[in-house]
Amino acid sequence: MSAPAVVPPATPLSSAFHFPVRIYWEDTDAGGIVFYANYLKFFERARTEWLRSLGIGQQEARERLGGMFVVTQAQLNYLRPARLDDVLLVTAQLRSAGRASLTIAQQAFLQPVSAGAAPELLCEGQIRVGWVDAASMRPARIPSFILETLS
Repeated sequence: MSAPAVVPPATPLSSAFHFPVRIYWEDTDAGGIVFYANYLKFFERARTEWLRSLGIGQQEARERLGGMFVVTQAQLNYLRPARLDDVLLVTAQLRSAGRASLTIAQQAFLQPVSAGAAPELLCEGQIRVGWVDAASMRPARIPSFILETLS
């Protein structure tokens, strides 16, 4: 077994938004590890809370602006398993912003139980979200104040 992955220097954990997630029975598969698709849920929660921390509520944006973000692409790499009762730190960090889409780098780290230990990188991914008109589901431009808030 290889050594656990640690936070790479190019993307320090301290510069990204963090969201804690505890692993429950419902998150695990028959083998007792987190079911792979659940990382997408954890990443979604972290992106939502990241936007909320910036004052961008997704429900409010849909109701007030008539638009919303939808996932258009997800690429994940699974490195190590998480297990029942683990506490993860899930990150979200903007990588690029266009007029109608965002690319967000996300990572799930196992929070160390001992002080001074490095977090272990369990899963990482790039998620692309596009802004769409909520009624027609057609692509639209991201409102300028949202892009300004994210930059």
